Parts: sequence; structure tokens; C-alpha cells
Amino acid sequence: MRIRLLIATVVLGFLAISSTGFATTVHITINKVSQKMTVKVDGETEYVWPVSTGARGYETPSGKFRPFRMEKDHFSKEWDDAPMPNSIFFTPRGHAIHGSFYVKSLGRRASHGCVRLAPDNAAKLYGLVQKAGMQNTTVVLRGGFFDGGFADFERDITATTKKLQKKAKRRLFILGRTLEGTD
Repeated sequence: MRIRLLIATVVLGFLAISSTGFATTVHITINKVSQKMTVKVDGETEYVWPVSTGARGYETPSGKFRPFRMEKDHFSKEWDDAPMPNSIFFTPRGHAIHGSFYVKSLGRRASHGCVRLAPDNAAKLYGLVQKAGMQNTTVVLRGGFFDGGFADFERDITATTKKLQKKAKRRLFILGRTLEGTD
């Protein structure tokens, strides 16, 4: 009797732990106007990074996508075996979010259609998507002529600023100090 109860408790505990592990969602928004990526985990903005999207003649598509393939060490067969570390593919035509060693180009349009990130940021994003699962990840690209790509970036920056101010106030409160002039 005790063994059955112990087994049932272990199984229920495992199910509870495993179901919370699948609750994480990752929402990646790429703004082609500002050349910024905002990464939200479970609705909270975690990162805002500079990116490079498609240069003139090499358009990065706009729209909502779900990643379908990930490769830690991919090399482009189309572009002279160019390294694409931590690739997250989101279109069947081969568009991906990936690391790039051309960090001086970040913040402006410079790619052949992919979304380039600094290598360290690409590794962080790859880990987040791998942990959450591709089925729990969305990639939204904005910044075309009609989709008002700049609106989300401004809202995300405002939300991130408020979040950081709230954390600072909390830390000062713990230290017994106040932050004058902020609410």
C-alpha cells in the first residue's frame, strides 16, 4: 500500500514539474525600421538587441512565423558556406535568425534576407527557444510600408524602462532609501 502511494506521488510530482516546463513562451519581434529585436519570455520583455535585416534587393519578409528548424552550427549553402551559428529557421525559403560576426553592421540593413544578431545574443536566443520549444515560439517581423513597424519598439522600450525603474525602487526600499522624484 505504501509503495503504491509513493509511486503515485512520484508520478504526480513528475507530471507537475514537466507540465510547468512547457508553460514558457518566447515571442520574438523584429522591427525592420529600427533594426531592433525584442524578446519576450512569458509576456515579459527580457532583451532588446540590434539586428541586421535584408539589404536593398534582399528583402526580409514581414509577417508572423513559427520556427520549424534549429541548427547550432549551420553553414549557408547559398552564400559561400557563410557561418550561421545558432540558426533558427522560420521560413521554408531559408530565412533564419542567426549569429553573425559582422557586428559592425548591426543596427542597419545588411543581410541577404536573414536576421543577423551578435553571436552571444544569438546563443542566448537559441537557448531560450530550445528550452521553450519551437511550438511555443513566435517570430513576428514588422517594418514594411503598411504595418507600422515602429509602434511596437516604442511600447517595448517604455515597458522595459518602467520595469527597470520598478526594480531599482524595490532595491532602494530594501536598503532603506527612497528615490526622490520618481513614482
